[in-house]
Amino acid sequence: MHPNNLHNTSYDFESLQKSNSLLKEYVFVNEYNIKTIDFSNALAVKALNKALLSQYYNINNWDIPDGYLCPPIPNRVDYIHYIAGIIKTKEYCRGLDIGVGANCIYPLLATQIYKWHMVGADISKSSVAIAKQNATEASTDIEIRLQEAPAHIFKGIIQKDEYFDFTMCNPPFYTSAKDAQKANTQKNKKLQLTKATSRNFGGVSNELWCNGGEALFVKRMIKQSVDFKDQVGIFTTLISKKENLPKLLKQLQKLTATHQVIEMHQGHKKSRILTWYFPT
Repeated sequence: MHPNNLHNTSYDFESLQKSNSLLKEYVFVNEYNIKTIDFSNALAVKALNKALLSQYYNINNWDIPDGYLCPPIPNRVDYIHYIAGIIKTKEYCRGLDIGVGANCIYPLLATQIYKWHMVGADISKSSVAIAKQNATEASTDIEIRLQEAPAHIFKGIIQKDEYFDFTMCNPPFYTSAKDAQKANTQKNKKLQLTKATSRNFGGVSNELWCNGGEALFVKRMIKQSVDFKDQVGIFTTLISKKENLPKLLKQLQKLTATHQVIEMHQGHKKSRILTWYFPT
């Protein structure tokens, strides 16, 4: 993980249970005599998240309905720290989270860790409503906006004469519900989890999949970013699938955009951040 990430060590469940008493019922001692939780249990993961947010970031009333994407906090913190290194954090910094989701996790963490001013955008009315509630509970430096035209990513969200130091995005990974379920089944089998049809981190349709999946979504994002090159300092997005990179890099080269790929490692999980901007 990023060296500035507070979650570089194992979870201190004894301390975390004090931050969220509900976590206690999910903590057990495994065969290695180590305290842990069942990470295949969505309720256990949610309880852990609430404890982490409360203990480390003073976010005490965060919540999401069952079935919505429950993000792994350490991974989300990593992305924010890497962005800070890219933009060279200044006194006033403004960011835009594309696809903020009901959890609103990136704006919440960004405002708490770096005091950034954040805007979150989403195409789902229900996700926007829940994100607004989470934002209100934690910070006055977060604004949530509804994208009323799903075909657009920045248009209708970035207003005239508005400037963002960066944009960020955790794009939908999958091309369909069937694709998402297949990947989840394979993951559960690999990890020898018994709840083969459940998703430990949840996720509703627009959070997990879209037409064309991650590759097409980011391709559209790159294409549409050209129209906002003077209103954004640097565009960034997570890329889960390494095989999607070659075509995206080729597209950026064609547009003469300056770009970079930043590798991230969280345990056995590998992902990357794709960044780009258009030189003046």
